[in-house]
Amino acid sequence: MTWHSLLPLLLVLSSLIPGLAIFFLHERARRTRIALNLGGALLKTGLMGVMIAGIYAGQDFEFRIPFMLDYDLVLHGDAMSVIFASLSTVLWLVTTVYAIGYLEESPNRSRFFGFFSLCVSATIGIALAGNMITFVVFYELLTLTTYPLVVHRGTPEALRAGKIYLIYTLVSGTLLLVAVLWLRTLAGPLDFTAAGLLADIDPLHYDALIIIFWMLIASLGVKAALVPLHGWLPLAMVAPAPVSALLHAVAVVKAGAFGIIRVVYDVYGIEFSARLGVLTGLAVLAAITVIYGSLRALFQDDLKKRLAYSTISQVSYIILGVAIFGPLATIGGVTHLVHQGIMKITLFFCAGNLAETLHIHRVSEMAGVGRRMPWTMLAFTIGALGMIGLPPLAGFVSKWFLGVGAADREMAWVLWVLAASSALNAAYFLPILYTAWFKPPQRQWHEEFPRARFETHWMLLWPPVVTALLVLLAGLFAASEYSPLSWSKIITAREYLQ
Repeated sequence: MTWHSLLPLLLVLSSLIPGLAIFFLHERARRTRIALNLGGALLKTGLMGVMIAGIYAGQDFEFRIPFMLDYDLVLHGDAMSVIFASLSTVLWLVTTVYAIGYLEESPNRSRFFGFFSLCVSATIGIALAGNMITFVVFYELLTLTTYPLVVHRGTPEALRAGKIYLIYTLVSGTLLLVAVLWLRTLAGPLDFTAAGLLADIDPLHYDALIIIFWMLIASLGVKAALVPLHGWLPLAMVAPAPVSALLHAVAVVKAGAFGIIRVVYDVYGIEFSARLGVLTGLAVLAAITVIYGSLRALFQDDLKKRLAYSTISQVSYIILGVAIFGPLATIGGVTHLVHQGIMKITLFFCAGNLAETLHIHRVSEMAGVGRRMPWTMLAFTIGALGMIGLPPLAGFVSKWFLGVGAADREMAWVLWVLAASSALNAAYFLPILYTAWFKPPQRQWHEEFPRARFETHWMLLWPPVVTALLVLLAGLFAASEYSPLSWSKIITAREYLQ
């Protein structure tokens, strides 16, 4: 095997092997556990940089082995896989630092960090999957590795949330497997192909392909939290803050959205999907989810639940961009895959800081907290304004392309959806900022928490500051060569110009 064929495998193993090793560590082996966590995260980041440079230079990275029967397990590095894999890699490194600061004094640390690493391995496997069979394998592994993280606290509330999460995801995984096997009987090997692989299929199969399409959307829509398949997500907020950040910005929700991107572009193909007439229904479903999530967020006093409903809304921007048949909307949707991730992880880090340092869990408890934790709230402010779509932040860039793409396709109703959603984003984020910065404090923070000399532990403070800076840089330097926007343009050209 060559270096090019081994690199995708090494990207998966760089977190898998440390994760397995962590399970065998004693709880008191703090330094070894930190070394394995950070060592794996740094190694993965370095390997990801090599792959990005190689793909940019036109190199091909593929690992393929026989799996079962005549199915192959394929890991493939291309522009589409790299944009999701790089997001997961960078945010895993930041979240690892945050999780160490958040959980290293809590019980069951080796169990948590072991599954934490396995979760990222499954996410990278999903990103690099070269066919639908490989995608299904890692998709199911993601379910199994995230469940222990959701129930980590072991409270009745956490166990209930974990049970509901498992029911949703296992049923959807079964539906996904049935749909993929049915599709394979019609189309043969399901290797992801630019512009799709079904264009030349017999028209007699079109009705079956429409049914399979909606089976795939329903199964992937559970993790993507499409309405009405979203019920597990707000309940999962009982998990620790690093897990919430991982679920919303890196792993589960993004895996569902990424799967829908793969199905529409690299299995069915955007032109064939339009010919089947399935894109309008997908766009309507995404639009309903965008508005519903925003409306529900508006009435949540619990900060993490408000952010959870915001995720339900914001992730569907990605799917809305996918469902609009046009390159500009595709650029906006794929770019938002990255931009939403860095914005949302910033917000969850900040929510975790408020809960861990000052025991604040509700918006109504945040009066004057900006004076006590200015850096945390500055990071939160940048993330929130980015979500609203204020220039020059990351959220503005992706929303702009979604809007221009909708206008280009003369879909005026999508523009109204985007405008209404942005107004609702402002309605549920701006009161938080006003409460935190301008309302007088209701509590004497320094007297209640005298040990917190500055804001919080540095391992909790710097991750949201770094990701907030990324939100700003992704907007200011959107036109740069290696920005998420530039990579989205490469992906779009690959899907539309084949």
